[in-house]
Amino acid sequence: MGTGAKSAGQMTSRQRVMAALRREPVDRTPVCNPTSVATVELMDLADAPFPEACREPESMARLAATGYTELGFDTIMPVYTIIQESSALGCKIQWEQKDNWPTVKMREPIWEKPEDIKIPSNLLTHSDTKCVLDAIRILRKEFGDEVAIIGKTMGPWSLGYHCFGVEQFLLMSLDDPGKTKLCLEKLKEATVQFGLAQIEAGADALTLPDHATGDLVSAEYYERYLRDLHIEFVERIPAPLILHICGRTVDRMDYIAQTGMAAFHYDSKNEPAESMGVVRSRISLVGNINNPETLFSKGPEQVRKEVYKNLDAGVQLVGPECAIPLQTAIENLKEIPLAVRDWHREHATTN
Repeated sequence: MGTGAKSAGQMTSRQRVMAALRREPVDRTPVCNPTSVATVELMDLADAPFPEACREPESMARLAATGYTELGFDTIMPVYTIIQESSALGCKIQWEQKDNWPTVKMREPIWEKPEDIKIPSNLLTHSDTKCVLDAIRILRKEFGDEVAIIGKTMGPWSLGYHCFGVEQFLLMSLDDPGKTKLCLEKLKEATVQFGLAQIEAGADALTLPDHATGDLVSAEYYERYLRDLHIEFVERIPAPLILHICGRTVDRMDYIAQTGMAAFHYDSKNEPAESMGVVRSRISLVGNINNPETLFSKGPEQVRKEVYKNLDAGVQLVGPECAIPLQTAIENLKEIPLAVRDWHREHATTN
């Protein structure tokens, strides 16, 4: 399939992504970025560098559009950071420059106990959350129903790290499960509010990162603290949700597949065939092209191998495993949709 005019029977990018999230038939596997594909090169191309592209709606939308117009992905994702709502909650932010990610100053936590948690009344009108909502509106107006626009709302476990500090929050989860659950119950309202606002602004689906990563949190902890909350998000947020957790997570994929989430964005530390065997068509998988080694350090040939490995396993949506390094070469990113098209062409002639 070419990249030009749509032929008979060919889906739009938006149709393709939404069908894959429902595990319905597609004309070809969609190329999806549930997290950021922004690079310094694309920032220069769009004249939308960090930190402006994280804080100004027009810059945010202009940079995000390049994922579709320049790279050929089937999705546009305008939320590059994991800190927009944490900024609105009151966290101190290090905004950095165009070659570095904005981060929360986690050595300066804003809360110490569940009673301290307060979701501010201006959560959705704060400049750093409003920026996301305005950018989604701009993109929806510009692209209509042509391409899937994916928003992002951080889960309560991630917000806990940002607001309490990683070490303090993890120690609380070990020492006081009751307090930890109370924190998550309070923080989940920020997740829901921001998610609903993005859908209203025009997002087709939402990435929901909740960083119960394999190296920090066990599968038992995922079940204890997060599985039921993630089921609740599916019930309360009326759009497909793409759960994102980094690291080796195959040990909790069975629990994740029980949540009703549309998809799980999974890491290259998990083998595609092994992961598909665990989730067994209960949830779509998105991923899992390696970032630091393959996309950043290697060339298109290795990118293609990893794309084919995912497609051979039946993974429903293909893309990078996480937000890509900002210095990633554009040719490596363009190789993902090229490899997907070639794989489908090869299989159309052999089947």
